[in-house]
Amino acid sequence: MTTILLLLVAYLLGSIPSGLWIGHYFFHKNLRDFGSGNIGTTNTFRILGKKAGTVVFAIDLLKGTLATVLPLLFGIATISPALFGLFAVLGHTFSIFNHFQGGKAVATTAGVILGYNPWFILLLAVFFFTSFYLTSMVSFASVLSATVAAIFVLVLPAFHLIFASYDWLFTSIILFLACFIIIRHRDNIARIRNKTENIFNFGLNITHQKHNI
Repeated sequence: MTTILLLLVAYLLGSIPSGLWIGHYFFHKNLRDFGSGNIGTTNTFRILGKKAGTVVFAIDLLKGTLATVLPLLFGIATISPALFGLFAVLGHTFSIFNHFQGGKAVATTAGVILGYNPWFILLLAVFFFTSFYLTSMVSFASVLSATVAAIFVLVLPAFHLIFASYDWLFTSIILFLACFIIIRHRDNIARIRNKTENIFNFGLNITHQKHNI
């Protein structure tokens, strides 16, 4: 019963639509009506600015982290904490407070990995920020990082690097979330191929996309 209740708590934590609420209460804007219509970090940066975007990113990240450490806080050791993190990501993308819609799962998934293995998220952050600098695209960096996470979660435990051994539930969840993130970015991938993806005024834009944020 405790496990079921904590899974529900994890889902509700993930469901907190930080971008939507911050836009509504502090800027009197509904993010769903601007830009991409997404309530996640990138659209918040685009519509509400750097400070709001940073706050939304931090909240969405910590939702995943807090959900992942819930079983540790309550002494549950019979199931991988990654399952609780998964429920937070599902809450984030299918929020009960936002008509079961939400963000693209990148920040909250990063929070789950942070709560499970901080060294792994640091490694992925290198790939994310390097690719973001080279391409000026959060979408490209997100898809690349998801792909790298899927590969590394299969390879690294075999060599006892970062992971002492395989946690197959964690591995399965990361593979699922990597595919989920890539699917959620399918429109971005199409725009990248057409060189019409939105970019930030940061980095090298080596793929020569045409739309600045």
